[in-house]
Amino acid sequence: MGKSFRSSASFGKRIEHYVISLMLKEGLDVYLPMVDDDGIDAVIKRPDGSFVEVQVKARSKDVVFGDAALFAAIPHEYRNNYWFVFYSERMEMIWILNSHEFINESNQNKTGKNIGKRSIWFNGRKTKTQTEHCKPQFLKYVEKDFSRILKESPIK
Repeated sequence: MGKSFRSSASFGKRIEHYVISLMLKEGLDVYLPMVDDDGIDAVIKRPDGSFVEVQVKARSKDVVFGDAALFAAIPHEYRNNYWFVFYSERMEMIWILNSHEFINESNQNKTGKNIGKRSIWFNGRKTKTQTEHCKPQFLKYVEKDFSRILKESPIK
């Protein structure tokens, strides 16, 4: 028996709160918008008093083999103070990229119904062993904490 629509539909929000709880556990000052109509899931106050916006994207452990870290059809244009936090539940891995890095590393759809939207595929797969792994070019974005968001300038 498959997962219910209700369970699938709420997955993104559950993981959003999970990632935010990790941020709070690290002592980050996290503010949550009342609505998410501008791709902002959290606002972080940095030690210097500045603020940055964060978008959390997640993939479930139940996705098709090989797609554990495929994030597709993301509308995005460069934003100065903007970070992405990508989370793969099956790989138990977090990648953190600023807006500029995301644009450089992602692919933009040139045709079809998602024209102009971006996709990034952090994982590779080995069918013989049925395992998924982070592609080598994306290892530099794998993070265990959120210090990049606190310390690095997201501005290109």
